[in-house]
Amino acid sequence: MKQLRLLAVLPVFAACTVCHAQDQVVLGKLGMATASTAVYSSTTSRGRMLHRVKENERLVLRHTSSAKWDAVLMKSGRFGYIPSATVEELPYTVLTKKHARVAELASRGNTATGLDPLSDYALQFTGTPYEWGGNDLINGIDCSGFVKKIKATENIQLPRTAAEQATVGIPIYRLEELQPGDRLYFKEKSDTKITHTGIYIGGGNFIHSSHGKGGVFTDSLVRGTGWRKMLVAARRDP
Repeated sequence: MKQLRLLAVLPVFAACTVCHAQDQVVLGKLGMATASTAVYSSTTSRGRMLHRVKENERLVLRHTSSAKWDAVLMKSGRFGYIPSATVEELPYTVLTKKHARVAELASRGNTATGLDPLSDYALQFTGTPYEWGGNDLINGIDCSGFVKKIKATENIQLPRTAAEQATVGIPIYRLEELQPGDRLYFKEKSDTKITHTGIYIGGGNFIHSSHGKGGVFTDSLVRGTGWRKMLVAARRDP
């Protein structure tokens, strides 16, 4: 498989930069739209349309847990979703510089600029595959491993599991008091303990490693969403 070293900054989607072998991070595969089609906020055509791509437009793709949908890297560093039948994967791997800021990977527009440094750093790992028990921010990680690794960059040493992490830190009791970098904890009504965690990045959104989405993605806490209903605790690190 060829590796794409140089790729011009695309008008809508993020592209790679030149980097040395030891500093490389795989963003995904280079793809091409085979028809004009929409990019959605989730793996369903009922989701919010984020953008419409043109036929033959180049994209940065990642596979998802669904055979019918591929993830498309957006300029913000987040992922949208496109029907797999409307894209062709090309024989190139798109690379970027390890630990580069999302804003440096994108042209002007919908970038991560303006986020706090921790959120900006966490967003660069959007699309990392989910792996139960995983601890690798590039190759595979689970929800609590992701939070633990991201927080370690601030010299915050957390326990390994979500349930254990939820016992550490300053409790936050109201949604309007949340600040970027706060840790969020979730559980289903049927669960006996906390089973999931993520990091609040502001604007009612959080980033987490999601088994359901197959990797690291952002989601919303707006009223009526499933995540809002499952949120049971929030913690801030001193």
